[in-house]
Amino acid sequence: MAVVSQPMRVYRVRAGRATSSAFFLALVLAAPLALLLGRALPPHGLGLVLRLTAASACVLIVPGAIFVRALGRPHTFGVAIAASFAWSLAALAGALALTFALDGRIETTLWLVGAFSVASLIPAVLRAPVPSEDSERLTIAGVAAAATIFAGAVWWASNTVYGDGLFHLGRVRKLESLDLTSLNVVDEFRHGGLHPGYAFPVWHAGLAMVARLANVDPTVVMLHLPAILTPLAVVLAYAAGAALFRSYGAGVATAAAQVGLIGFSRAGTGSFDFLALPPTVARALIIPALLALVFSLVAGGRRRQVLSISAASIALALVHPTYAFFAAVPLAGFLLARVVLAWPLWRENLRIAASLPAVLIPAGLYALWLKPIVDETVSHRPDAVERRRAITHYAGQIDVVHGLLRLAPETISRGGAIAVAGLVAIPMAALGGTRRWAAYVLGASLTVLVIVLVPWTFDSLSNAVSVSQARRLAIFLPIPFAVAGAASLLGRYRLAGCFAAFGAGGLLQLLYPGEFSYFLVVGGPPWPVWLALAGAGIGLIVAAIVRRSAPEAAPLWTAAVALSLVAPVGLAGLAYVKRDEPDRLRLTPGLVHALRTKVPARDTVFSDLETSYRIEAYAPVYVSAAPPAHVADTKDNYPNERRHDVIKFLRSGSLSVPRRYHAQWIVVAKRRFDLPLHLPKVYSDSRFALYRLTPSS
Repeated sequence: MAVVSQPMRVYRVRAGRATSSAFFLALVLAAPLALLLGRALPPHGLGLVLRLTAASACVLIVPGAIFVRALGRPHTFGVAIAASFAWSLAALAGALALTFALDGRIETTLWLVGAFSVASLIPAVLRAPVPSEDSERLTIAGVAAAATIFAGAVWWASNTVYGDGLFHLGRVRKLESLDLTSLNVVDEFRHGGLHPGYAFPVWHAGLAMVARLANVDPTVVMLHLPAILTPLAVVLAYAAGAALFRSYGAGVATAAAQVGLIGFSRAGTGSFDFLALPPTVARALIIPALLALVFSLVAGGRRRQVLSISAASIALALVHPTYAFFAAVPLAGFLLARVVLAWPLWRENLRIAASLPAVLIPAGLYALWLKPIVDETVSHRPDAVERRRAITHYAGQIDVVHGLLRLAPETISRGGAIAVAGLVAIPMAALGGTRRWAAYVLGASLTVLVIVLVPWTFDSLSNAVSVSQARRLAIFLPIPFAVAGAASLLGRYRLAGCFAAFGAGGLLQLLYPGEFSYFLVVGGPPWPVWLALAGAGIGLIVAAIVRRSAPEAAPLWTAAVALSLVAPVGLAGLAYVKRDEPDRLRLTPGLVHALRTKVPARDTVFSDLETSYRIEAYAPVYVSAAPPAHVADTKDNYPNERRHDVIKFLRSGSLSVPRRYHAQWIVVAKRRFDLPLHLPKVYSDSRFALYRLTPSS
């Protein structure tokens, strides 16, 4: 009997592997097949949704998913999605670097990513399947389905590219259209300098690849990709929460709090409208993916998962450099708190410690490459003049204490009801005792708040990375995890806990709806910030002494309490969802067509600041000037001097000014500027005129 049973066991393993491999291949092929179907449909409505969804999967998920399976995927499906996203971005970065080295085009990057995927496919198929719970898959499917409904509101609200979106659209368009002979190809100025925040445009290249695969204009990608990425953002938030708490209910609670914090509180759709922009991608996609990978490793994940953490780190550094270092701040606090609360668990503490170099080393190597570019910026190690300008520009957001800067508490709590609820919930983490999530909430909160609220530390940080970047450290407060932790405690009271959470959410929404204007006027209440700081410090001490943990609720009630808290915020926010206002300075379709068909790519166009900003976004050309707020203030860019030259030209009409910038074309906004030019007119309509500037003109 023993002889007979052995072959049967081998047969089952092989059959299971074959079934798993076949299913995996079907999933991998689903994305390109859906893309082919979408391209067979008209580029609007369902056809556009299918094109963008499939193209995004082909670029941002499938390459990494194949490699993660070949490497040995994590046991939890949510963490596997996080790893797939991280490795897809890492593969894209490598392919883009080779493209620049080969003087290729965006098609080169596509082929290289495809080659990476094909090379990983054979070991992926041969890899033994990793079991995962069906309940987790069903939960993720439910989270994604709910997020898809919310994504419909994001899609509907987006109909105008404006603000920073125009800056990024210009880079995507150049990557999609031009030969990639150097990193400077994507700049707004022909002889300008690289932007230190986006010197290596990996995310812009990803958008260009999506546009190329979907066969749509980059403008369409900028408008509607946020809706496509919204379910992914919510699922990654779920993955981070589930990995930290080891509970699907807490994962749902974390995802709900994240949507309430960066979505519902900000006029319904909030930051999800900007999921095509690198800062929001870093915050809503890459950081949750990174945290999910770290928490999974700490909970006993495979040591090779350190590689996935490093992949997420380099992706984060490339997309938004300072965030990679900021992400290490709460992790350092996590390590400190975990050592204090659970020092006998030394293996777990070593895993937390191992995650720090996995985050910092890739980011540090990229920072070394970036340093010469950063040194060219005025805001880096600012002089007295630049410091005064920053204080004036961010008035209300920062306080000056004895000549040193600190982040104003009102800035931290300005994010609305969920932000205030999360700050209030931070001291409650002490009731979690020696649990892992309690250490993260207490340690991360204490570390971040000390840095931003103590003048000496924040002032030193602002000198190192600029005031603009230093104030962003506050977004690394573990607000969603604090809310999820409080929900796990209140969930013990079941319906009573749900009613209490719903009432608290409604009350906080009435009292503190949030202030999201660029210039802070009133801000949020300061008391929750000081409560969070004191509560985190005292709570850590008390939890270390008492070493007892309050009982937690069942996962279902944890999720129910968090959803009850977020529900009134969501109802209030979604009631104010509205479509973007049309850009009053938008270019006419005729001018855009003329710029794309009559002006050669990479030519320089001279115009006023606002028109130039839009020209650079909608045509693959360079401009002579742009609004200084949207230009890196480097020695090569000198945005303020360019602005003065534009004003000089608009007053005098002297052609020596555009010639100084080697411009071959001039666009005049006729309704705003009365500027007759005796030049060959190539195009004209009721609002704009396009002139050719020749050496003999």
